[in-house]
Amino acid sequence: MIDLHTHLLPGVDDGSRTMDNSVRVLERLLVEGVREVACTPHLTASRAHEAPVDEYAALRAELQRLAPEGMRLAAGFEIMLDRPGCDLTKRGLTLGTSRAVLVEFPRSGLPAGATAELMRIRTSGLVPVIAHPERYRGITLADVEAWREVGVVIQGDALMLLSAGEMAQLARAMLAGGLYDILASDNHGDRRSLATVREWLRETGEDGQGALLTEENPRRVLADEALLPVPPLRRERTLWQRLRAMIGGR
Repeated sequence: MIDLHTHLLPGVDDGSRTMDNSVRVLERLLVEGVREVACTPHLTASRAHEAPVDEYAALRAELQRLAPEGMRLAAGFEIMLDRPGCDLTKRGLTLGTSRAVLVEFPRSGLPAGATAELMRIRTSGLVPVIAHPERYRGITLADVEAWREVGVVIQGDALMLLSAGEMAQLARAMLAGGLYDILASDNHGDRRSLATVREWLRETGEDGQGALLTEENPRRVLADEALLPVPPLRRERTLWQRLRAMIGGR
């Protein structure tokens, strides 16, 4: 599996605090089947021109040196779109060597012109990957569908699919409708992982969708290749019954 959204560069944001902790997390992820991780520390669009690209590259190289054999690390940032019109084309902001850039909106709600801003990023030559859209207050499936129509990649939060509440319900509706292109963990130096949701999909006969969301499409994002469509769930009712059992019948 490939995880394109983590906060494992130690000591740079609200993620992992130490190099030792980051290495331990990578060791566990490798055992769980994750082979590549994008390190995506927080950055605001209004300060993208000040991004410490070289400093973070050196830190990532040290983490790569200490990482277990078989684990690859890719560059990136998670960029908060705090102001429209910011230039995100600076070297080193994208995921790996691709044209894809991981972006997010404030959780408090989508700003006016959110779709227009994503379109502007797209026309600048980049491919916006919108992080965890199910978290944004007031978002609808129609919003997500509109973003996909203009070439935005939709990245779901794997943990949210196994949670309870309104955001989790929206996440599962997006999964059921085939609206996610990829899933990621948003690991902050903790136990969040793609493995649990992948196993859940496998047990319910949806491992084909799981492979697209956690292996093939993330690989294609990094390679600047066209993504494969993720089909809607075929066994939605059985899937939700199993999920309710996993989270205690909530």
